[in-house]
Amino acid sequence: MLIGQYTSKLTDKKRIAVPKKFREELGTEIIIARWYENCLILVTKPNWQKLIGRLIGETKIIISPVRDIDRFILGSAFEIVLDRQGRFVLPDILVSYAEITDEVTFLGLGDRVELWSQGKWQELEKVAEKKASIAIESLAKKN
Repeated sequence: MLIGQYTSKLTDKKRIAVPKKFREELGTEIIIARWYENCLILVTKPNWQKLIGRLIGETKIIISPVRDIDRFILGSAFEIVLDRQGRFVLPDILVSYAEITDEVTFLGLGDRVELWSQGKWQELEKVAEKKASIAIESLAKKN
C-alpha cells in the first residue's frame, strides 16, 4: 500500500527520485499526470485504468464534463520508466503546472501517489488538517 510522506529534490536536469518505499509498490513503469489543486499523480498502469474508469465510468465522450476530464488528466499523462536509482525526468509541462522549483513532497494515498511542490503542500496541509478535523467531528456526531 502506498502510504506516507517523503521529500525529494528536483535536479537541474529535471530528474527526480521516487522514494524507495513507493518504488517497491509502483514498480519501474509508472503513469504520471496532472491532478487537481496543482499537484501531480503517479500510479501503476493497472491502477491508472481503474482510476480513469472511476472518473469517467460509462459516460460518453459527447458529454462536456467528460471531455474536460479527458483533456485535463489524460491529455497530460506520460508513461515513465524509472532508472536504476529510481529516477525519472519530469516533463516540462508537469513541472510548470505543479509549480515545482526544487523541493517536492511525495504523498502516498493508498493506490496512488501525489507529487507536490513542497511549498504548495505545506500550505494545503494546514487547510486539510482543519477540514479533516471538522469532517471527523461531523461524522462522529452522526454515529
